[in-house]
Amino acid sequence: MKKVAVIMGSDSDWGTVKKTVDVLKEFEVETEVHVFSAHRTPAMAMEFASKAKENGFGVIIAAAGKAAHLGGVLAAHTILPVIGLPIKASTLDGLDALLSTVQMPKGVPVATVAIDGAENAAYLAIQILAVSDERLSEKLSEVKRKMEADVLKKDQEMQEIFNA
Repeated sequence: MKKVAVIMGSDSDWGTVKKTVDVLKEFEVETEVHVFSAHRTPAMAMEFASKAKENGFGVIIAAAGKAAHLGGVLAAHTILPVIGLPIKASTLDGLDALLSTVQMPKGVPVATVAIDGAENAAYLAIQILAVSDERLSEKLSEVKRKMEADVLKKDQEMQEIFNA
């Protein structure tokens, strides 16, 4: 199975990023977590991304706040899918990070989840890997079935309240 790299622009992003890692662990996806800054350690970020495929990664998640150039820097140096996780880290409540992450030039896409959408970053990475990994595909199907059952149970409870 391919690994997932989770790259944070700053260790202050860990509070949010931990939720990403927790979901990846639930699915038993091998994960590496690093702190590389697009602005302070651009050469390290570039080197990591350029070697990620040969080092067994299948997806990179880039978590960054404020200017949030990390996803674009990583995507510029790899052919692997990069998922941007905009972090709420400024007075703009993460809107700056969201806009920086989604506004990539043609040919350098960064798939982007919601501001602080840590769990969905993990689920998207897992879905990408599941295209070629039957075990992950089955686990995702199980999760979807459980979500459906949970909603149906809540609907039933609501019907009992409403019709009482």
